[in-house]
Formats: sequence, structure tokens, C-alpha cells
Amino acid sequence: MSTSPIDAALDDLADEFEMLGDWEERYRYVIELGRDLEPLSAAEHSEENKVRGCASQVWLVTEPQADGTVRFRGDSDAHIVSGLIAVVLRLYSGARASDIAAFDASAAMARLGLSEALSSQRSNGLKSMVARIQRDAAALAAA
Repeated sequence: MSTSPIDAALDDLADEFEMLGDWEERYRYVIELGRDLEPLSAAEHSEENKVRGCASQVWLVTEPQADGTVRFRGDSDAHIVSGLIAVVLRLYSGARASDIAAFDASAAMARLGLSEALSSQRSNGLKSMVARIQRDAAALAAA
């Protein structure tokens, strides 16, 4: 049985997090990942792209690709949240809509240790980002 690109990305992230050790190092790494996000244009910082349920400002852009995969891009006004977006994009961007819709994000976040490490406010924001991505993917899969 072949693993999906999402499972492979999760394995890579889990290995990276494990090498870092404590959560202080992991936070720094997550923030660094966020610095590498592709910038969104001013027009993409729109109400339409805004993710509801996040304490920080978060924008996500969903771009269906010709090969059936979905590309996601995102941005936030908070460093740690930008890093969380980068983690989520590593998991989902480039995957097929049906794989995204079927992926167990809660188990993935638990495996990465994010469930325990984040404040409840950040954890809820992360869930809102994932829910938005899965909703967009489900709509594309159904189309």
C-alpha cells in the first residue's frame, strides 16, 4: 500500500520535530518555517480568504491544479501562526482533494505534539485552518 503525499509529509515533519527535542527549539523551528512562506499579494489579503476562528489574522488561498492536486498558500500577522500555516501547507499543499478530505488532521497534530504544545486559542486557530482546507478540498472533490 502506498502512502499518500500527506502521510509522507507528516513522516518528514515528525522526524524533524523529533530531532529538535524540546518545545522551545520546536517553536523556533516553526517560526522559521513561517518566514519561508510565499508572500500573498495585497488583493489576496481579502475577507474572502480570511480564516474565521483564529485569534490572529490568517488568510488562505486555495488553488486547484490541472493534475487534480490542490495548492494552498497562506499568511498571518503573527510569527508563530505563520509557522503553523507553513506546517499545515507542508501537509496539504500538492495533495489530491480526496486525500485531503480523508486525512485525520487531529491524529497528525497529536503525532507532531502540537495538540499539547499550543495554547487552546492557537489550537483552535489551527483547527480552523485545517477545517477550511478540508472544506475547500471536499468541495473540489465533489465538483
